[in-house]
Amino acid sequence: MPNTTLRGKQSHFMWMLGQLIVWAYEHGYELTGGELQRSNEQALHNYLTGAGIIHSLHILKLAIDINLFFHGELQSTVEQYRPLGEYWESLGGSWGGRFSKPDAYHFSLEHDGVR
Repeated sequence: MPNTTLRGKQSHFMWMLGQLIVWAYEHGYELTGGELQRSNEQALHNYLTGAGIIHSLHILKLAIDINLFFHGELQSTVEQYRPLGEYWESLGGSWGGRFSKPDAYHFSLEHDGVR
């Protein structure tokens, strides 16, 4: 990744996302987008309810939640997401399936130590 500014990381994140989408469809998956951008208020609400962290990368547009389908069926487990998550990691991203509180839907690019 040539640019380490936030703006540069955002562009690189979108490039990575494009690669992930192509890979997924080439391997028989279908995707729909979930949350890409989150407000500070929503991040605070998620933090207070235990559903997220206060310094969410969604605020910086460096994270997305992806809905994964295989043979038309929504996938929801870490194991079902593993091939997609491992490909994302091969691109340099962080996958929520490896978090201490696993979040299979979460795909992000680390910034200032936050994944």
